[in-house]
Amino acid sequence: MQDTKALSNSVASERPAAMRCHLDLQASMLMVLFCLALGFQQVAIKIVATDISPLAQVALRSSLAALLVAALVHWQGIRLADIGAHWLPGLLVGLGFSAEFTFVAWGLNYTLASHMSVFLYTAPVFAALGLHWLVPGEQLTRRQWVGIGLAFGGMAFAMAPDTEIEHAADILRGDMLGLLAGLSWAATTLVIRRSSLAEVPPLQTLYYQLAVAGLLLLPAAAWFGDLGRIQLTGAVVASLTFQTLGISLAALLLWFALLKRYFASQLGVFSLLAPIFGVLFGALLLGEPLTLNFLMGGAALMVGLLIVTR
Repeated sequence: MQDTKALSNSVASERPAAMRCHLDLQASMLMVLFCLALGFQQVAIKIVATDISPLAQVALRSSLAALLVAALVHWQGIRLADIGAHWLPGLLVGLGFSAEFTFVAWGLNYTLASHMSVFLYTAPVFAALGLHWLVPGEQLTRRQWVGIGLAFGGMAFAMAPDTEIEHAADILRGDMLGLLAGLSWAATTLVIRRSSLAEVPPLQTLYYQLAVAGLLLLPAAAWFGDLGRIQLTGAVVASLTFQTLGISLAALLLWFALLKRYFASQLGVFSLLAPIFGVLFGALLLGEPLTLNFLMGGAALMVGLLIVTR
């Protein structure tokens, strides 16, 4: 998923805080819809993984979405000169985004979609630590340190191997890759906050992410032979359509629109529903087992994230 927390910083500067509103019923329902889409994202990848590899899915959706976002960039009057003026930080956020979804795709070959949904959302914790050390005025409060400690404790508990589950070692390997995806997402946040991208339109930042990912991951998928093994079933077409139009375009445009009108802190709390929905979808649609240690650790992790982001 693109870095919603990081992109909110650039969107928030476009509208004074005094002009933003508290969440109303309509915005709350839209945020639930947004989180439902994000929560279903990992399941959509996993459910067709036998017909098209996760890496090929991420590569194709990034490439297709980059073309659509390029058209929107042109429609909004963002010039090539504007794109070129920020090419270095744009390249860095693109590399971070590429790494994030490479780890997601790789990890889903081993772990459960529900696990990936939770461990990917460790990104705000890693980002908060990086911002504490690198960005003046972003130092953590005592309450937030408590939240970080709770989040890391929950993370360790959720990753504890369960010998009753088949392929427990593979699941642990995939969980570690999910943490690396979260770290990559957090690194993208830091680049945006510490570079000129903090001042550019968020759509331009999104274009950098998708364009670089498409340019890197599509050849990688071809190199590994994943593109040649695609079975173009109806489910594959539906999944790629959802990931390209539903996630990479519509969901993020909805997020940007909400950030322009409502307080980012209130929206951020709602966004924690996404991993919860991811766990539910994984259990209901894929029949993934939910162990006690994962549920308890995941709950502690979510509470810690809530404390940190709130």
